[in-house]
Amino acid sequence: MPKDARELEVTTDSPETIAAINRFIEQALGYGKDAEACVLEGIAADPTCATIHAYAAAHYLSQENATATQQAISHLQIAQQHVAKSTKREQLYIQAITAWASRAIDRAIALHKEIAQEFPCDLLSVQQGQYHYFYLGDKERLLNIAQKVLSANRDNHYLYGMVAFGLEQCHRLAEAEAFGRLAITINRHDPWAHHAIAHVMETQGRVNQGIAWMESHADTWENCNSMLYTHNWWHVALYYLETGDIEKVFSLYDTHVWGRAQKNSPKDQVGAIATLLRLELRGVDVGERWQELSLYLYPRISEHALPFQDLHYVYALTKAGRREWLNQMLESMENHAMTVNPYLRQNWFEIAIPAARGLVAHAIGHWSTAIAQLKPVLPQLYKLGGSHAQRVLFEQVYRNSLFRDEKPSTRTSYSFNPQQQNAELLLLP
Repeated sequence: MPKDARELEVTTDSPETIAAINRFIEQALGYGKDAEACVLEGIAADPTCATIHAYAAAHYLSQENATATQQAISHLQIAQQHVAKSTKREQLYIQAITAWASRAIDRAIALHKEIAQEFPCDLLSVQQGQYHYFYLGDKERLLNIAQKVLSANRDNHYLYGMVAFGLEQCHRLAEAEAFGRLAITINRHDPWAHHAIAHVMETQGRVNQGIAWMESHADTWENCNSMLYTHNWWHVALYYLETGDIEKVFSLYDTHVWGRAQKNSPKDQVGAIATLLRLELRGVDVGERWQELSLYLYPRISEHALPFQDLHYVYALTKAGRREWLNQMLESMENHAMTVNPYLRQNWFEIAIPAARGLVAHAIGHWSTAIAQLKPVLPQLYKLGGSHAQRVLFEQVYRNSLFRDEKPSTRTSYSFNPQQQNAELLLLP
C-alpha cells in the first residue's frame, strides 16, 4: 500500500493523489494559501480515496462558517462510502472529522488522542487535536498532545512550532521561545513558530524585540492563508499599539489586518474586530470602520461555530448600530445553547451568553450592566478558547467599564426600538 511523506499508509492506487496529499499536509501544517487546491487535485485523481475527502472536510470545517461546513459534510458523505476498505488510522481520522462536523468535540478529541498514541507521525491529526483544545481553553492538553509525539518527529519543525505555542500558553516562556527558535533554524518559513515567539515576547513586554522579530519574518507570510497572514500582522499591530503609535496601527489594519482579509472569513473578522475594540478602549475614534466591517457579519448571526467568535460579533454589531441584527443574534445564541451538544452547553449558558450581554452593555455605555454581567464570568472565559493575547481583551473591557462607571458623564445615550424587547431585557438595569 502506498505511503505519504510521513510513512503513513493511504488507501489509494493513485500516485497523483499521494503527491497531492503530501502537498496538502505541508500546506495545512504551514497555514498555506494553496491547501484547498491541493486537496481538490488529489480528489480529482482518485475520487474514491476516503482519506483525501476527510482532509477536504477538515479544511472546510476549520473555516468555521455555515457554507464551508456544508462542503465538509458533502466530502464526509463520500468518505463514508469508501471507508470500509481504509486502514485503521484512516478510519479513526474519518471518525474524528465526522465528530467535528457534528460538533461532538469530546468525541473528536478522544479520536485525535488515540491517533497520536498509535500513529504519532500523523501531525495533521495532532494539529487538529490542538485546535479543539485551543477552543476549549485546555492549554495543558493542547501542549501534551504535541509533546507526546516529539520522539517520533524529531525532524519536523512544524511540530516544534506546535510545542512552542503549547508551552507559551502554559506560561513556560523560555522553553517556548527555545522550541520556536529551533523550528526557525530548520525552516525560516514557519509562520506558526513566528507566531509562538510573538506571544512570548508580548507576554514578557518585549515590544521592540517583538516588532523586529515579526517584521524580519513578514516576507515569508505572503504564502500564508489569510487567517494566519492577518493574525500575524494583528500581533504586529498590537505591538505598535503598546508603543502608542496609533497611526501605524491604523495603517496595519487598513493594509494587512482587514485590508488583506477574506472579508467573509470568521477568523479574519475576529482579528479586525479585536483591533478596533482595542483602539476604542484607548479613546481612539475608528471612524466608519465598524459600519464597513459589520456589512460582512450578517451570515454569522445564526452560525454559532465558536462562542469565542460570537462575543466579537455582538460587540461589532452593537458599535455599528445594527440593532435588528444584534437582537436576532442574541436570541439565536440562546436558542442554540438549548440544542448544542451537552459537552458544550454549559459554556454557552453560563459563560458565553452572560459575556455577550456584558459586551453589548459596554458597547452602548451601560457600564454597571457590563460590570455585573462580565465580573462573574471573567475567571471562566478561558473555557471559550482563544489565546491569552486574545482573551485579555475581555478583561480590558471589564476594567474600562469599572473606570467609566465612576464617571457618570461618560454614559452613552443609546436606545433600542421598543419592539426589540430581547435586547432591552438583556441590557437595561
